Amino acid sequence: MKNLEIGKVVCVGRNYADHAKELGNEVPSQPILFMKPASAVVSINEAIQLPDFGGEVHFEAELCVQVGKDLVNASMDEVKTAINAVTLGLDLTLRDLQTKLKSKGHPWERSKAFAGSCVLADWVSPNGFGDLTQVHYQLFMNDECKQDGDTALMLFPIYELLVDISKAFGLQAGDVVMTGTPKGVGKITAGDKLTLVLDEHRWATEVC
Repeated sequence: MKNLEIGKVVCVGRNYADHAKELGNEVPSQPILFMKPASAVVSINEAIQLPDFGGEVHFEAELCVQVGKDLVNASMDEVKTAINAVTLGLDLTLRDLQTKLKSKGHPWERSKAFAGSCVLADWVSPNGFGDLTQVHYQLFMNDECKQDGDTALMLFPIYELLVDISKAFGLQAGDVVMTGTPKGVGKITAGDKLTLVLDEHRWATEVC
């Protein structure tokens, strides 16, 4: 596992059918993609700073992968050897602002790509996670389990996503892919304590 600088973060919307339904959205027939800049990334080892604009902030826990080589129009065989590291992350979303933007047919980035909107835990080796098709992870808020995710429930598995993203945008070594959130997303407020659990790994943070 290499120590790579993040260039961009590619996010996948509605990759779990139950999450799409809980927000009243259509279940997509192809991956919904959007991006966050590197300036959106912060470590889970720091307290989460809530922005002072945009209304309610919601958490969305996601399995994240970092690619270790450039991928452009990649094949399935190429992406199978491209993952440098894995972790969990929080795609923080200004939900009120997102709803307003969607109602006008505008892009989501103002609600998704603000500074601090991509909270990443520490990177761990992908060894031991196989083909990433049966990875279980959880998010706890104030010691209550809010999201219980399993990549087996993804509409678009991770290798398939990497192939698609390599064609849509191209990926460079260090880029991160947030692979979508399961059902159970909700509001965070100052004082909340969040814990992410992946296998034997556990990361905790607090909302300020």
